[in-house]
Amino acid sequence: MTLDYFPEDVKPHILPTVREDLYYKCLGCSAEYPIEKLLYVCPGCNQVLLIQDRNALSLKKIPGPLWQKIFDFRKLLKIPALKGIYRYHEFIGPCIPLESIVYLGEGHTPVIEANQHLKERVGLSFFYKNDGQNPSASFKDRGMASAVSSIKYLIDKRLISNVIAVCASTGDTSAAAALYAAYLDPLIKSAVLLPHKKVTSQQLSQPLGSGAQVFEIPGVFDDCMKIVEHLSTQYSVVLLNSKNAWRILGQESYSYEIAQDFEWDMKNKTVVVPIGNAGNISAVMNGFIKFYEANIIDCLPKIIGVQSEHADPVFQYYLEPDEAKRKFVPVDTKPSVAQAAMIGNPVSMPRVVQIVKTYNALAGHQQVFFVQVTEQSIMDWQLRANRNGHITCTQGGECLAGLVAAFQKDIVSSEETAILDATAHAIKFSEFQDLYFRSEIPEDYKITSNADNINLPSLILPDNPNLIPSQTKRLGEKDFQEFVKDISDKIAERLDLKEPL
Repeated sequence: MTLDYFPEDVKPHILPTVREDLYYKCLGCSAEYPIEKLLYVCPGCNQVLLIQDRNALSLKKIPGPLWQKIFDFRKLLKIPALKGIYRYHEFIGPCIPLESIVYLGEGHTPVIEANQHLKERVGLSFFYKNDGQNPSASFKDRGMASAVSSIKYLIDKRLISNVIAVCASTGDTSAAAALYAAYLDPLIKSAVLLPHKKVTSQQLSQPLGSGAQVFEIPGVFDDCMKIVEHLSTQYSVVLLNSKNAWRILGQESYSYEIAQDFEWDMKNKTVVVPIGNAGNISAVMNGFIKFYEANIIDCLPKIIGVQSEHADPVFQYYLEPDEAKRKFVPVDTKPSVAQAAMIGNPVSMPRVVQIVKTYNALAGHQQVFFVQVTEQSIMDWQLRANRNGHITCTQGGECLAGLVAAFQKDIVSSEETAILDATAHAIKFSEFQDLYFRSEIPEDYKITSNADNINLPSLILPDNPNLIPSQTKRLGEKDFQEFVKDISDKIAERLDLKEPL
């Protein structure tokens, strides 16, 4: 679509202007560093960083309703760099030229309303945002598109070369990192560290298929993360975990899309997200803050962070009502079907603490809440959601279990509309479904298979064993017709089918 078709007030803004106004800011000592450096923690105090915009106030020069119009009209563009998360270029990466942006189809994932039966079962209206429909089948592609685009930007400026990108993962991060790095091969090579036997076979296949070097490490994700952190401080590698502040920027797009999907009206809206390394909830809150401060939305939605009782350090931190008495204590995780959230020492915890404080202050009251759920409820609600037309993973089940718990605790009411994060595609975690259906989930998970939720295939055989076709043994016409009738009659009986009148 050519610029001639756009309204006059939109034309000057429809193509974003590149500006060099971003910088790293330490959440500990407030030190500032140039964006052209590869930094993940503050060199001075070792705290995590956030990327800030020196000219954020300039975004307010454009009225909120005009911003809404700009983003709505950008939907019509056919420029690949602006099709994904960089539709919101000014809020995510204004220093990155369009030619440096890596777009693989991420972002703008569908928002699917729950059917009436499921709404009534839960107690309020809700939607799933299907981030499992991103390229590598998880929400991690948002942050990875941002992080890898920032690397491409530095490569294009000839500031870095021969990049080795590394990450620790519970599965989804490794898939996203390997995919985006592979797209820029040979400019970037990737290596991923996974906890041995704590990643589903489907997730393990993804980085292998993308050509990454995969290292399985004994222990849990937190142990892998420490090794990756050590590598990033001792060697010239690019860290692609959410400790990388560019990852947070990209994941903010989730908030921007929700605002646009709901016509910029965040009144009585609740956004529910699972918490693992705490990067996603940090990004979601920060994104809404940016849009609120730019007058694009006029209120902040309620945020509910959900954790399993088997990995709940953030929930435990906020159990203390007195902010002055809160002390973060990492936890030893237990086996969880929500494997992507099975993290006992989230690296983005300092971001959570600061952003929650800012979010509640801007809202004028508590607007961020945390709930804990059981492993049983995660699995049961995931299966229930998918039996009602969704394709959510176990983390999406965790969100739905969290919404139910929040409703029971009067954190949300039937007057609100919730948007739940289905962080990955159900297929990634289908092994847990298979184990549940076969009643073989290990005892450590503390999950009992409910017979009402079990669904297994039925093998239907003909009465005559000589009437069983195969690829190597085809039946004659008469025998085949007898086979078809025999099997059809048996299926009709199982389904209680009636002959037509």
